Amino acid sequence: MTIEKVSRSVVAVRATVPDDAFTANALGTRREGSGVVIRDNGLVLTIGYLITEAEEVWLTDQNGRVVAAHALAYDQETGFGLVQALSPLGLPAVKFGNARKANIGDAVTLTDGIGQQVDAHIVTKQEFAGYWEYLIDEAIFTAPAHPSWGGAALFDGDGKLLGVGSLRLQMSRAGEVADINMIVPIDLLTPILDDLVKRGQVAKPARPWLGAFSAESNGMVVVMSVAEGGPAAQAGLRQGDIISDVRDGEVDGLADFYRKLWQNPAGAEIPLRVVRDGRETWLRVKSADRNSFLKKPQLQ
Repeated sequence: MTIEKVSRSVVAVRATVPDDAFTANALGTRREGSGVVIRDNGLVLTIGYLITEAEEVWLTDQNGRVVAAHALAYDQETGFGLVQALSPLGLPAVKFGNARKANIGDAVTLTDGIGQQVDAHIVTKQEFAGYWEYLIDEAIFTAPAHPSWGGAALFDGDGKLLGVGSLRLQMSRAGEVADINMIVPIDLLTPILDDLVKRGQVAKPARPWLGAFSAESNGMVVVMSVAEGGPAAQAGLRQGDIISDVRDGEVDGLADFYRKLWQNPAGAEIPLRVVRDGRETWLRVKSADRNSFLKKPQLQ
């Protein structure tokens, strides 16, 4: 199927979030991006941060037709979000590709909901650790970057869906800096899709969440900020703290920190060794299920 045909199944997503939502300050109360139809009944795949805590969601096709929708699910682990159109979209579902078999150098197309397309190439596939307690083993990175990447659909040369856009980043190679997009691969959705549709979440225990926004610097995990009212803030974790150990295990970078953290169940009290102003101290953080802090979507 040609890119021109499948791109018609990419729609604009507009969400409104209450002012008192937990994510309102960080992500805003009016969010816009894209999504792609993955089932003929109007099920749309997008990136989850667009619809987290949304009280209203609207979908617009590329002819300008607007349809009300419901924020059906947001999966914290993958970052995917699902939206269900409440009226027929009349758009065909796209077919899934195989992101694992996509290779560096492959030609791809990133398409948003207003018809903007960027012909790109896969520049690398590698582990990605995000500052918001997020980790995927093999993200797809493409260049040149799309100007409207959030929820945009990445298609391979056969018009099959390889993933959806999450971030715009910069990559430095041979002294040159280029803008790139990070794509969440579609392969992560297949095992959890039925759970998300039926239950609104994956049928397994939640990961522990601290509410710490961290960056990696020379292999060290440095706290940039903490979520107000979150577990880390309540335990006294501060901006500038260096997290050196989780329980009795030394931390080796951001991804390793997350993996050690996630060996515990949500709600567990987790000891952290912290370096603050050159001195070491231990903090005990009572972790939480992040979903418990978020407003639940209401059916429109």
